[in-house]
Amino acid sequence: MARLKITRASGDVIVQITPVVEVAFEKYAGSGIHKRFRDAESQTDIYWLAHNCLQRVEVIPPFGDEWLNTLIAVEVMDDEPVKK
Repeated sequence: MARLKITRASGDVIVQITPVVEVAFEKYAGSGIHKRFRDAESQTDIYWLAHNCLQRVEVIPPFGDEWLNTLIAVEVMDDEPVKK
């Protein structure tokens, strides 16, 4: 699966879209992630994915304006392994 580059005022972080995030997205969106991105992708979907990935590794506010205001950009990247 792809990776996301999340740019915040505090710096960049790259997170992997893991199987657990993919399944959570499918429950949220009501369709498969690939179909959703191909047919009806929205920035809200990208931001939701970023939030879901980050909440698994750090404590962040719930998805909404408070959290969205911390973002500068979120980019979808290719599927290379995340370097630790």
